[in-house]
Amino acid sequence: MTNSVKLIILDRDGTLIEEKNYLHDPDEVKIIPGVVDGLKKLTCEGYKFIVLTNQSGIGRGYFEESDMFLVNAKISKLLSYEGIEILKFYYCPHKPEDDCKCRKPKPGMVNNACFELGLSIKDIYCVIGDKKSDVELAENIGVKSILVLTGYGRSSLKDGVCASHVTEDLKEAADLIIKEARK
Repeated sequence: MTNSVKLIILDRDGTLIEEKNYLHDPDEVKIIPGVVDGLKKLTCEGYKFIVLTNQSGIGRGYFEESDMFLVNAKISKLLSYEGIEILKFYYCPHKPEDDCKCRKPKPGMVNNACFELGLSIKDIYCVIGDKKSDVELAENIGVKSILVLTGYGRSSLKDGVCASHVTEDLKEAADLIIKEARK
């Protein structure tokens, strides 16, 4: 990747797709309204996307990695129909108490993505998500955070999560990013 790449880190559940606890059935994937419009706008502006997702259901034994891969493939397929490409999905299969290095808000998945994709943290514009862990990840790697009020976003806001920006959904986040870039 070149320095002209503008990368956005996206959360999966509650940000791109409707939140369903321990989602493992691709037939239950529903893209959140505003996601397609927002990602299309950002794609037209030259932004690229990776998805970082904590999937403790794997570590808890609720579902297999193969189930998660099918869910991710369904998301990619639905978005690709709209001309939107997710460069790659990164996931942490561990339970919170496992104290691994990859679970958000720790930067393990970001470090892995940067290594695999030939990026540096400087190539990352922001992290967009609906939880405290997404906002803290952004803080931990020194980039902007956008808390969307979809998924757990409203309860995260009530719990005092302090993001760089708060938007109703991904479409509004896209509008904000584009407006800021044109300043």
